[in-house]
Amino acid sequence: MRKIAHFLSKGTFLVFGLFFSINSFAQEQEQKEFQNPPINVETLVGDRGVSFQMIIDKKIKSIPRLGFFSVTDINSDWGVQNLQDHMTQASLTVDLFKGLKLGAGFHNTPVTGIRPSASLIYAHASEDWFFIVVPRVDLSKDANLEGLALVEYKPKISDQWRLYTRLQGVYAHTMSQDLHARSYFRARAGVSYKEFAFGLGSNVEYYGPLKHNENNFGGFVQVLLF
Repeated sequence: MRKIAHFLSKGTFLVFGLFFSINSFAQEQEQKEFQNPPINVETLVGDRGVSFQMIIDKKIKSIPRLGFFSVTDINSDWGVQNLQDHMTQASLTVDLFKGLKLGAGFHNTPVTGIRPSASLIYAHASEDWFFIVVPRVDLSKDANLEGLALVEYKPKISDQWRLYTRLQGVYAHTMSQDLHARSYFRARAGVSYKEFAFGLGSNVEYYGPLKHNENNFGGFVQVLLF
């Protein structure tokens, strides 16, 4: 009986040990397979004022096909108290194909107010390259059709350091009046260390049908929040 009890005891420990090993391995595999891109936060301080941008592209862990995409963009002039240039768009997303998502949510600016919005979001990332393209349309009267494109090139310099370059542009068009609504072109050049990037940047902004131009040149700092 003692031998049988000893055998059952050893068998129980082996079963529990195997269970915990399999469970730990499954959790590690799940963590490796589920990858959420970091939140990208950037501030540029320049001769015009301060520019801020935050890009969020996250998946819901329990339902990875669903997610959330948001872009917040703020430009504040030195010496001006009332913020006139800001934009927020936010969408719930669903994966269609690899890298391509459908988004539905809202878009808000001081000129248009809050409008329902639909978009397609395509993103691709590799060790050195990242790019994202977001065509978007307002689902309302006097709708704007808008396109956002961003490309980053980050070749390796050493184990911790990389060259950091980015080009980014937006063009928004009021379809009912066939007029330019808003556009910009932005460039960044610097270096990145782990989750940080910093260097020189320029914002070239155009507003309204007459394409009134405002520029901002200075230094930027970017951080990736995991």
